[in-house]
Amino acid sequence: MRAVVLGGGAVLLAALLGATATASAPTVAPPAPAGPTNQGAAVPAAQLPAAVAAARPRRPPGTGAWRLTRPALNSQIEGYALRTSVDPGQPVGLRVSTTAPRFRVRAFRFGWYPGGEAHLVWQSGWLPGRRQSGPVFSDYARRTVVARWHRSATVPTGGWLPGIYLLKLVASTGWQSDVPLVVRSPSTWGRVALLAPVATWQAYNAWGGYSLYQGPDGDRRAWAVSFDRPFEAPGHADLLYGVVPIVVQAERLGIPLAYLTDIDIAANPGVLTGARAFVSMGHDEYWTPSMRATVLRARRHGTNVAFLGADTEFWRIRLARSLTGPDRVVVGYRWDYPLDPMLPRKPGLTTAPFSDPPAPRPEEALTGMRYACFPVDAPYRVVAPRWWGFAGTGVHAGRRFPHLVGVEADEVHPGPATPRRLRVLSSTSYSCNGVPTSSQSVYFTARSGAGVFDAGTLRWTCSLTRRCGPVVMTRATTRFTRTVTATVLRRFAQGPAGR
Repeated sequence: MRAVVLGGGAVLLAALLGATATASAPTVAPPAPAGPTNQGAAVPAAQLPAAVAAARPRRPPGTGAWRLTRPALNSQIEGYALRTSVDPGQPVGLRVSTTAPRFRVRAFRFGWYPGGEAHLVWQSGWLPGRRQSGPVFSDYARRTVVARWHRSATVPTGGWLPGIYLLKLVASTGWQSDVPLVVRSPSTWGRVALLAPVATWQAYNAWGGYSLYQGPDGDRRAWAVSFDRPFEAPGHADLLYGVVPIVVQAERLGIPLAYLTDIDIAANPGVLTGARAFVSMGHDEYWTPSMRATVLRARRHGTNVAFLGADTEFWRIRLARSLTGPDRVVVGYRWDYPLDPMLPRKPGLTTAPFSDPPAPRPEEALTGMRYACFPVDAPYRVVAPRWWGFAGTGVHAGRRFPHLVGVEADEVHPGPATPRRLRVLSSTSYSCNGVPTSSQSVYFTARSGAGVFDAGTLRWTCSLTRRCGPVVMTRATTRFTRTVTATVLRRFAQGPAGR
């Protein structure tokens, strides 16, 4: 969200606690011609035999070759993929700009592997590098910036497992950047579906000078942003902070998993059919109405839901086509939504906050809570130590975990959309830019028997690895969040938790 919004959930909190025990003007260039395809050297993909899996270390493994040792912070090399997610075996085009004469691509899959968090699955040979053109507007009125580049490489995904991948771009001069990619699962049936919130990543992406939050002239931000451009240097957006820690933890548990992006659930209403659970990872702020409908439909059929972050589903967006394909543009007028041309024609598609007119659909009906504040730095204080998700943590009422609530947080919000018999798990009072407020985490059971957990803090995910930007969590905090995350994921993988 990145704006101060003071909610009023503390008013309802006492009542809820009492009942919680039970439950320049651009020109549009023609489509660029395809570039060279380099199949490179295949590296065996990431399935571990049972004997190796049994010998996995108890602690998450150390660093790996996927990390950038010389990040290209001044456009020495940068690139983007022509798809945010692909089916296994579907090749994906890359567009790369570099000041170096040559570059290569190395593809890593994240997971629980001995010796590192990621496994090398493919690498190209050396490819010819070229410095490509600067950013241009594809839509001047909405200030949509794109990189009209030629294709530089095609990455094959034959034999790759579904999962979260990073394409590391290495220039012959030593500079490096990366590009996130999801190889989506063919089915979520019987699995815990992990969601990468790529629409939110793009909303914050200011490559070329414009995001949904800013423009070079201050006030005139974009009203639509495109995936046809790199993410800001070094290129991985919120992947490492909000997604990778959960992926590593979930694969460590050995539960059946599926991988998707939010673009996938917007495009395919049946994608969660038969899923045991749906997990929103990290900062998942921007949703289309169809995303919301898909998750609610799954919940009505018994799919458990976990929100391991905060500020979830605050803004309504639309997805639009670009020259490279469908769903490559995120439309979001945000606080300028009275200027959205959809307002008089289809109010339900107006890109306003979900909780506000013209078509209010409060997020707490889905998540149990509403966005409260940024910035936040507060302790997480346990108030329901006997909740099943806290089993094995040894917590007692009043136990505090410093800095765990931040940098954005949610709160219980009074209103008819808030689920009743809501179990408040934690509650912390703090000052939001000088105004007293509070933050919670919650659990409730839907009528279908599906369980819903909302962590209520953006630092939940990064706490699994101890470091949340400049904040380093205590070992006790990391043990706590790892234990709770493991307990919730294991239980959710078994079917409707409320039953």
